[in-house]
Amino acid sequence: MYMTFRWFGPTDPIPLAHIRQIPGVEGVVSALYDVPVGDAWPRGRLAQLQNDIADAGLKLAVVESIPVHEDIKLGRPTRDRLIANYCESVRTMGELGVRVLCYNFMPVFDWMRTDLALPLPDGSTALAYDDAALARMDIARGTGDLPGWAATYDATELRGLLEAYRKVHAERLWDHLAYFLERVVPVAEQAGVRMAIHPDDPPWPIFGLPRIICRGRDLERLLQLVDRPANGVTFCTGSLGALPENDLPAMVRRLGPRIHFAHCRNVRVTGERQFHETPHPSALGDVNLAAVLRALRDTGFAGPMRPDHGRMIWGERGRPGYGLYDRALGATYLQGLWEGLTTETG
Repeated sequence: MYMTFRWFGPTDPIPLAHIRQIPGVEGVVSALYDVPVGDAWPRGRLAQLQNDIADAGLKLAVVESIPVHEDIKLGRPTRDRLIANYCESVRTMGELGVRVLCYNFMPVFDWMRTDLALPLPDGSTALAYDDAALARMDIARGTGDLPGWAATYDATELRGLLEAYRKVHAERLWDHLAYFLERVVPVAEQAGVRMAIHPDDPPWPIFGLPRIICRGRDLERLLQLVDRPANGVTFCTGSLGALPENDLPAMVRRLGPRIHFAHCRNVRVTGERQFHETPHPSALGDVNLAAVLRALRDTGFAGPMRPDHGRMIWGERGRPGYGLYDRALGATYLQGLWEGLTTETG
């Protein structure tokens, strides 16, 4: 295992110089966030990002992510051109030596929360989700009113997308995912890139849209769609841990070497489809991170890991879930767990 840290590029309020000071952090997880979805990534732009990170004494370890265009998820006729562009971006990654690609296949919306600053008893704030609160949200005016959501779609665009997805039930979405992977995974394999799908967050349908990567059996099905080593998983303990039925250590042991990237954080489930994020240590949430990391050790995990979302602590202000201080604490906690596990003699 080697420790990495998410960085949102030059506009991130956290400079690379501060990330470099987190003990044990070797790699950066980043992307070209301003390239229009569906366009092929310019090689020079990705090389510049890689060089900027290297100049700070770190390495670009994971691309998170190259977004998958909605036309691919919807199975529209334009998908072949868009998949060709996606493959070109994957080839560019491989040429530059970036070996892991984290991506997702969530329709319309990426990760979703209903509160970006839930006060916790210790005075910190955390991201939180409540299905009942989501049901009260009005998306008739587009995505701009959603907590923390970039205004990607206006009301007309969003209405059109939601209408189009009415014809895409879960099994059809699986078909469209298979179509995508059948074309991209061989390219990734040739380029030396490992594909690592991120589970849906939260791991259930929202706004009437299907979500299909929610449980262990979903991840196992994903691997069988294209049963090649380059087709793998980002194991996100927070996303999967929000669903109490998921036995995370058992899932790790079943997925084994097909886990190419690990997102590690903790959550507290507070009701039916209701949770909030917590500090990383196992005792402070419902995810036993020690047991998860033990399973990763036992299955030979040697890939990148990063602390995932963190609280806002010590008066920090910044991108919700992506402050410096709590994620830095998470990185050192995870490394301490890993050191203890990998030096066990009993």
